Amino acid sequence: MNLKRNLLSAALASAMFMVATHAQADAAAAPGPQSTDSAQNTDQSTQGKDGKKTDAKRGATKLQAVEVSGFISSLENSTAVKRNADSIVEAVSAEQIGKLPGVSIADTLGRLPGLAVQEVSGRPQVLTIHGLGPDFSTALVNGGQQVSTSNNRDVQFDQYPSSWFNTVVVHLSPQANLIGQGLAGTVDMQTIRPLEKDKAEAAVNARYIWDSQSQLSKGQGVSDKGYNLNGVWVNQFADHTVGVTLGVDFEKNPAQIQHQAPWGYPTDANGNAVVGGAKNYGISDTMKRNGLLATFQWQPNEHYTGTIDMTYTNFKEVQQAKGMEFPLLWSSAQLLPGSTVIPDPHVNGGGFVQSGTYSNVTPVIRNDYNATSARVYNFNWDNKFHFNDDWSADLVGNYSRATRDDINLESYSGTGFNKTGPTDTIGFTERNNGLLYLNPSYDYTQGVVLTDPQGWGGGNDVVQAGFINAPHTVDYLANLKLSVERDFASGPFSSLEFGVAHSERHKTYHIDQTFLTLGGGTISGGSAVTSAPYSGTACSPLAWMGISQQLCYDPLAMIANGTLVGVPTFGSNTGTPPDWKTQEKVLTPYFQFNLDTNLGNTVTLRGNFGVQMQHTSQSAEGERLAPGSTNTGNGITLIPVSGSTSYNKYLPSANLIFGFSSDDDLRVSAARTLARPRMDQMNASVSVNTNIQRLQSTDPNQSYFSASGGNPKLKPTMADNYNVSYEHYFSGDSSGFACNSADNKNSDLCRTGGGGYFAVSGYFIALHDYINPNSSFLYDFSSFLPFNLSPADLANLGTTLGTVSGPQNNGRGYVKGAQVTLNLPAGLITPALNGFGVNLTGNRTKSSLVYPGNPDPITVPGLSKWVANGTVYYQYAGFEARISDSYRSSFLGEVSGISATRILQTVGGGSTYDAQVSYTFDHGPLDGLTIIAQGSNLSNKVFTTYQNKDPRQIQTWERYGRRYEVGVSYKFK
Repeated sequence: MNLKRNLLSAALASAMFMVATHAQADAAAAPGPQSTDSAQNTDQSTQGKDGKKTDAKRGATKLQAVEVSGFISSLENSTAVKRNADSIVEAVSAEQIGKLPGVSIADTLGRLPGLAVQEVSGRPQVLTIHGLGPDFSTALVNGGQQVSTSNNRDVQFDQYPSSWFNTVVVHLSPQANLIGQGLAGTVDMQTIRPLEKDKAEAAVNARYIWDSQSQLSKGQGVSDKGYNLNGVWVNQFADHTVGVTLGVDFEKNPAQIQHQAPWGYPTDANGNAVVGGAKNYGISDTMKRNGLLATFQWQPNEHYTGTIDMTYTNFKEVQQAKGMEFPLLWSSAQLLPGSTVIPDPHVNGGGFVQSGTYSNVTPVIRNDYNATSARVYNFNWDNKFHFNDDWSADLVGNYSRATRDDINLESYSGTGFNKTGPTDTIGFTERNNGLLYLNPSYDYTQGVVLTDPQGWGGGNDVVQAGFINAPHTVDYLANLKLSVERDFASGPFSSLEFGVAHSERHKTYHIDQTFLTLGGGTISGGSAVTSAPYSGTACSPLAWMGISQQLCYDPLAMIANGTLVGVPTFGSNTGTPPDWKTQEKVLTPYFQFNLDTNLGNTVTLRGNFGVQMQHTSQSAEGERLAPGSTNTGNGITLIPVSGSTSYNKYLPSANLIFGFSSDDDLRVSAARTLARPRMDQMNASVSVNTNIQRLQSTDPNQSYFSASGGNPKLKPTMADNYNVSYEHYFSGDSSGFACNSADNKNSDLCRTGGGGYFAVSGYFIALHDYINPNSSFLYDFSSFLPFNLSPADLANLGTTLGTVSGPQNNGRGYVKGAQVTLNLPAGLITPALNGFGVNLTGNRTKSSLVYPGNPDPITVPGLSKWVANGTVYYQYAGFEARISDSYRSSFLGEVSGISATRILQTVGGGSTYDAQVSYTFDHGPLDGLTIIAQGSNLSNKVFTTYQNKDPRQIQTWERYGRRYEVGVSYKFK
């Protein structure tokens, strides 16, 4: 593996060096400015602070000559993009080609004002915007809406290499020409446009990655070391009428995860809450991602510019999860007298058992394997037409596709089948950081066999020595947009834009589920093999929680040699037939007026107002039990079901920016926005349940029949979104930016200069038609009869009516908050502090969500009451150093539940510290070389989720360790 990595690194570096050397020769032969572009204008908001259109929009792109670099340049470019936008945005720009600040694109975005990040397997993955979770925002690449590798809509940002993007703009307030906008915000990731560069550029970046924790679990596909190797090349040809951007990104990202998942906290005989069991792993996780980027531009004349963008990522994640599961109070184990109990205000009349001893414990030794393989494709074709000084048009087509396959494999061993082997006595302590620490007495390397230690498969008449969930997801989205713009030379309106967009999205989800047995056979027939010996290797994946050793083995090898044999499950253990398909077609005509005028002698007004009309047709397919079928055992027969609906939504929006001086802006925004239903909630499937104790009941709410499922007629959650922001920009010295008069017109940075800013803002989001995931309605189950009922039972059946629980549009609520941001280069205070600076932001958010029949409001999922980010930096003569702190308070977040379903749990808050130091050579033979060292999660924060608003009632406890990286970056000049 090391040899392959070294060869790959050498080959890439050599190729990039040769390409860049050739590019330098071409650039040297052509006259023109020799400097670097600072920022790009967005496709959907091309007006500058002066209100005039850029030449890039009209096709005759003026080449820019802005020379800045490093973290300060990223701050200055981001500030310039924010300042010149015609709506309320936050932005981040690359420090140099192929290098966004931060360890990943999600990590970088999570530090922006109003945004927070949620980690998955130790990596930042999904975003929260203004307190609303990932289901309420969307992501674009060069304006094209993105699909998701998850089983819903939330975009997982670790599927995108950060080296591809030059600028990322987060739209916090929408505008009518922003197609694919989210309810809370829209993330638009923009790659480099080669014809907006004035010369050839190339850079390579290489980093070596490791974790402070040693490898917890051995096995194929995982390691405790990793790397990231990427390169970007930009060049122009044919008298600057043809441009090309090529990028590659190879990453191997390791993580070591100490994982604990208590079953819950029932009450003992004295009414005290006590841990009922726990599933514990030492997990070694490795994510590998290979990515390719290609952009081609053609601008034969001033009337036409064509751009083709293509990206491809191949993502694979492997987890070796070794550990043990300890059934405690929720089993045949006995809690012995003498426990230590502390007062617990969350338990009526009881306390919380902090430590004690269980006897008669039958543990389940786990050797699990999880793997995810995903591919993401994007194609975008943008055609800009400039007919004359007044009329222009834009025709854009894009296609985004994601496929994902998962294997979640569980494998069990223990001391005997169905609690018949030797048992153990376990001492436990609930530590202050939430860790459940155990003191077992049994040697888990002796007398252990492959078996079903707890008899979990008995209800399905099998010996369940393991289980496999294998979901498969396909998601594709096609968009076509035509827009026309009429410019006005005078008057309050700078232009009128109108157009129409059409999108079509299809997503399918299928899951295969398999019991792993020891050769098949049934328990009732007496042909089942209940246990099998095996030879494993002593390992210590749980030493961090008191378990010294256990036996570890490769479950894939056990399947390959026939020791473990798969048999199909008799129905799904998720409660709902899990397979589904969804389809959406959205037609969106829109118009937008762009403003640029003066209100008297001292106040300017710019911005936009307009409206989108969305006509949506949606349908969903699923499964339900066939009439006469049973809901357990071999009698299950499923038949397809479907449902559909259509609706119209009108989405007006207005962004008004009042300029009181050259450095002071007041931004006011009002809009109606929507978030489409989660795709698993649109599932048409119905899962039927029965209760023989209620056979004769005539009350439909307490009847024999009940069911749960999705709702294909769901409509979007709607919101009225109000934002206000006051911004004061500090005047900065732009003398070093090599700006000429044309650059001042075209470049965000040149137009407004450097410097920082201070901003205070507020927002109010009124939610209505909010999707209540646990609503219910009456349903007639007559078509399901006889449903395995005898004639006598049918005669005694009280009613065929029952309740179906599922999502409905009957919730309402609000999210409101305020935030303060200070981006202060300390040199503005005194020249003695040149190079120092701080970037601080704090956000306070409150929410309320009410469902019918439940007047007590709850918090909106994903919302942290407090979010704060701070960075202190220093940059001078090539040396850079910075340290950052990201804090968010506890919030209701989504985690992975049984059979890859999503469940809500309270996620504990806290701070995460990162630091980076680097040095860039700016002369001599090493000119262009940067040496980098950085660390993340330096506080070694523990990730926890808990229940009942009690941080002691832990549901998930994870520690990832500190992450370190060292590397080099070389920019060819």
